Amino acid sequence: MPEVSIVRCEDYQRERCLLALEEALAPFGGLNWVRPGMKIAIKANLVAAMKPETAATTHPALLAALTEQLVQRGAKVVVGDSPGNLFNAAVLNRVYSATGLHAVEEAGGALNHNFEQKSAVYPEAHSAKTFTYTAWLDEADAIISFCKLKSHGMMCLSAATKNMFGVIPGTMKPEYHFRFPEPLDFAGMLIDLNDYFKPHYYIVDAVLAMEGNGPTAGTPRKMGALLAGTNCHKLDMICAKLIGLDPMVVPTLRAAANYGLVTENAEEVETFGNADDFVIPDFERIERGRGMHFETVFPGKAGELFGKIAKKALRSSPKLKKTECVGCGLCANMCPAKAIAIQEKKAHVDYQKCIRCFCCQEFCPKGAMKVHRPLPARILNR
Repeated sequence: MPEVSIVRCEDYQRERCLLALEEALAPFGGLNWVRPGMKIAIKANLVAAMKPETAATTHPALLAALTEQLVQRGAKVVVGDSPGNLFNAAVLNRVYSATGLHAVEEAGGALNHNFEQKSAVYPEAHSAKTFTYTAWLDEADAIISFCKLKSHGMMCLSAATKNMFGVIPGTMKPEYHFRFPEPLDFAGMLIDLNDYFKPHYYIVDAVLAMEGNGPTAGTPRKMGALLAGTNCHKLDMICAKLIGLDPMVVPTLRAAANYGLVTENAEEVETFGNADDFVIPDFERIERGRGMHFETVFPGKAGELFGKIAKKALRSSPKLKKTECVGCGLCANMCPAKAIAIQEKKAHVDYQKCIRCFCCQEFCPKGAMKVHRPLPARILNR
């Protein structure tokens, strides 16, 4: 049995979405496991109140198509997420409207309006042994994670594994960046969330992907693909391949390899469909450099010192494009390290406090915060 499927889906026309979903899920048994009366939660990527054509969120046509197929089998479907803002009706209704999610209701599903939060204790976790989550997922008999393929300032890749960060209530997200400031620790937390909630399927909307300054201020890029599978890490291995990204510079994949969940070679992932047909070699990526792995070059104290120097020389940082900053203050409010202040109507970053979580870059409404990679990192990753 294949571990990942990838099929062609040229656009978001309804019939094409329905057929692509059937084809992508068929290698894993399709929707034959769905029984009448089941409650199924579709955890989408609804990062912000952005229109579908921006490629920042899971496209409503695909969510509506999946909802339609599930409803036809007698399931009760709820679609939701917790964007990077207040987790309440006012914010979510605005997000649902902007992202076109009323198409889900037209297909027979519902949008989440349960804003309760719960605490979880997870002793088996690698990083997040306790966490707070959005309780609407507890009402489901099964979860389907339906993400968007995008570049990402902190994690390089936003796809299957990263999508479950949306279970953390919006205003708490900066707190988790502060709890897990190192990319590998943050990646471990994301892996824990996936292990805890165990989605039945992962589906990746790569019909229109996002390159460049992702996950919210990048540029849409047509890929024409839909991916599916039951293992988020192996899906992400293929997603990294599609955008020409070394999987081991993606913190979630490096952590998964460290935990023995994947190998370092995407070619070892059994795939239904030819991923090579969808690779975009000139996809504009965000890479954080390889400083975190340099400690293995030299043993002992010399290796530790070399690793610290390499990390400092190669680490990316948020950098403001002043001509685009409007001084709204959202970045300062979102920054978990309180490293940003608004001075003379412009954002100013205190790099001594900055933990490189890139919340400012992710949620800047004007895309004024960019990921800046130093010259040594750019040269190393050519």
